[in-house]
Amino acid sequence: MTTRANGTFKIESWDEQPYVEVDGGGKLTRASVAQSFAGDIEGEGNVQWLMCYRPDDTAAFVGLQRIVGRIGERSGSVVLVHTAGTYDGRVAKGELSVVPGSGNGGLSGLRGSGAFTAPHGAEPSITLDYDFE
Repeated sequence: MTTRANGTFKIESWDEQPYVEVDGGGKLTRASVAQSFAGDIEGEGNVQWLMCYRPDDTAAFVGLQRIVGRIGERSGSVVLVHTAGTYDGRVAKGELSVVPGSGNGGLSGLRGSGAFTAPHGAEPSITLDYDFE
C-alpha cells in the first residue's frame, strides 16, 4: 500500500560555485546544500545540485540528496535522485525518486517518487509517495 508523506524543509546552508561560464551570460554551477525537514519527513538532508543557468537567470538542475531521519514511522537514511528541476526566477521545483537499494535502517527497501516546490521567500514543501519492497 502506497503512503503519501508531506513535509516542509529549510535551507540551512548553500554553497554554490560556477564551474563553467557560458558565452552570452549563462553558467554551469554546483551547489552543496544542507537542509532540515519537518512533517512526515523529518531529519537532516544534504544535496548536491548541478545547475545550468540561462542568461535570463532561469535554470534547469538535477541532484542527489541523502536524508537521515524519519519518513512516516520508520527511521534510517535514504538517497533521492532529483530530475527535471526548473527555476523560473521565482520558484524552484522538481521531481524526485528513491534510488533503489539506497535505504538503510528502518528505511531499507524504501521505494517511491514525489516532488518538491521551493518558492523564493516562502516555505518549501516536499511530497513522497512511498512503500516498501
